[in-house]
Amino acid sequence: MNTSATSGLVTDMAGLRESAGTHVGYTEWALMTQEQVNQFADVTGDHNYIHVDVERAKASPFGGTIAHGYLTLSLLAPVTQQLIQVADAATGVNYGLDRVRFPAPLPVGAYWRGSIEILEVTEVKGGLQAKVRATVEVKDSVKPALVAECLIRLYA
Repeated sequence: MNTSATSGLVTDMAGLRESAGTHVGYTEWALMTQEQVNQFADVTGDHNYIHVDVERAKASPFGGTIAHGYLTLSLLAPVTQQLIQVADAATGVNYGLDRVRFPAPLPVGAYWRGSIEILEVTEVKGGLQAKVRATVEVKDSVKPALVAECLIRLYA
């Protein structure tokens, strides 16, 4: 099992079972851009001004445009894929979420990074289920933009 500040966990199914209680690392910092937010708005049809109207959003409680909560949530797929690599798993799927909270916004122009803590690993038919706490942090913010308990199923 290999863990580091940015590379995450590289293991096999047997090693994953032993990793419960482990914080596996952080992604690199990434910039949230207005272009990403606009593209998400176009795909989902959610054009709330706090996301897409740069001028009007300056007068909002957020002081500028912010990423959609569901855009922030969607960042967890690449975060988990980057931070947890199980060599002998044939495939992995998002099984669901037990808890999701958005304690603070993710402002456009801010840097964010993801982190993963493996809470528990249980057996399921054909593989394992990992419950992980995923967090999206905003640089220089006291509160995270997202904290979620994710269920990931890995099949041999």
